[in-house]
Amino acid sequence: MKFYFPMLLVALISYAAVAQKKELKSAQKLVDASLYKKALVALDEMQPLIENAEAKYISHYYYLYGISKQKSKDFDGAIVAFDKTNFIEESANLKKYSTLIRLNIPSLTNDLINEAVDLNSLQEYQAASKLLNMAYQIDPQNNTDYLYYAASSAVNAGDYDTSLNYYLLLEDLNYEGRKTIYYATEISSGEEIEVPDAATLAIYKKSKEFTNLREDLTPSRRPEIVKNIALIYVQKGDNDAAMKAVKDARILSPKDVGLILTEADLYNKIGDEVRFASLMEEAISQDPNNAVLYYNLGVVNGNKGNRDASISYYKKAIELDPAYEATYLNLASVILEGESDIVDQMNKLGNSAAENKKYDALKQKREALFLEAVPYLEKLISINPKNTDALTTLKNIFGTIGDTANFKKYRDMLDSL
Repeated sequence: MKFYFPMLLVALISYAAVAQKKELKSAQKLVDASLYKKALVALDEMQPLIENAEAKYISHYYYLYGISKQKSKDFDGAIVAFDKTNFIEESANLKKYSTLIRLNIPSLTNDLINEAVDLNSLQEYQAASKLLNMAYQIDPQNNTDYLYYAASSAVNAGDYDTSLNYYLLLEDLNYEGRKTIYYATEISSGEEIEVPDAATLAIYKKSKEFTNLREDLTPSRRPEIVKNIALIYVQKGDNDAAMKAVKDARILSPKDVGLILTEADLYNKIGDEVRFASLMEEAISQDPNNAVLYYNLGVVNGNKGNRDASISYYKKAIELDPAYEATYLNLASVILEGESDIVDQMNKLGNSAAENKKYDALKQKREALFLEAVPYLEKLISINPKNTDALTTLKNIFGTIGDTANFKKYRDMLDSL
C-alpha cells in the first residue's frame, strides 16, 4: 500500500508559505501607504498564519507590526515587536529587518520626543517622562539629553523616586549636557546672530557679509543636577543625604544662591539657627535685592527673640517687594509681641497715685504699639482684602483701644467673607 501524506504535507507547507507571503505583502502595502491602523488589523488577523512560519516571514511580520505600533503611538508595543525581530534575525543569522529597525531609530526617537512634548504641554508629566526615558534607552550613547528631560518631567509629576534615579544615573555618567553655539555678526546691522551649525559658520567665514565669527559652550548642567538631587532628598525628608548632596553641589557652584538657600533650609530643619543665619547673610551678599532672603532673616531673628533685628529685616523685605503678603503679617506679629511685656508690667502695679500714673503711661505705650502695627496690616488688606488673619488682628486692635468705628468696619469685613 502506498501513502501520499508526505506529498500532501509538502503541498500544505507550500500553500502556507504562499499565504504568508501574500498577507505580508498586503500588510507592507498598507504600511507603505501610512495606513497604520488598517495594517494593524491585517497583521492581527494573520497572527495564526505566522506562528509556524519561516524566520524571514516572522521577522518581517514583527517589523511591520513594530512600525505600525510606533506610528499609532503605542511605543511599548513597537519596542516589543522590534525586539522580537532582532531576536529572530540574530538567531537565524538574518539581517534585513534588524538593519531596517536600526535605520528607523532616528524616526522612532523623533516620534517619542514629539509625543513627550505634547504630553508635557498637557501637563501629563508622568507619561512624558516615560517616553523621554524610552528615547534615552533606545540609544544611550547619543540620547543622554533625553534622560535629563525625563528627570525634569518626573519632578513635575511629583514622582521623586523616579526623578532621583534618573539624576543619580546622570551624575554617574558625568553628564554635563554642554552644547556648542555658533555666532556671527552681520556687518550691515552690527547685530550678532546665532548660526545654526558649524557647516553654516564655515560658509559665513567665506562671506564678506559677516565678521566676528565665534563659537561658545553652553553652561554645564551638572551643578543643576546635583542641586536637584539635594532638593529631592529634602522633599523626601532624607536630610543627611540632602546635606551631602548640597555640599557636593556647592563645590561645583559655590555662589549659587539656590544652593545656599537649600543648605540654609537644611540647617534650619535641624535647628542650627546660627548656621542658617550665616548662610542667609551669604545669600544676601550674592543677591542683595532678593526680598525673600530678608524675609527669612526676619523669621529666624524673630524666632530667636531678636525683635529689633527681625523688624529691620521685614521692613527691608517690604522695601524690596511691597506686594509680598507674608512679610506684612509677620512684621505686625513681631511688633505686637512687645505687648506681653507691657501687660506684665501693668499687672504688677498697685493702686497708688504714682502707680496709676505709671499704668496710664504703659497703657499709652501699649496703644502706640498697636497703632505701629496697624499700617502694615491695613496695607496687607489693600493687597488681599480676604486675609482673615489681618482682618481679625485689626478688629481686635481697634476693639482693645476703643475705636468703635474701625472695630465695626473690620468686623463687618470679616463677616462678609
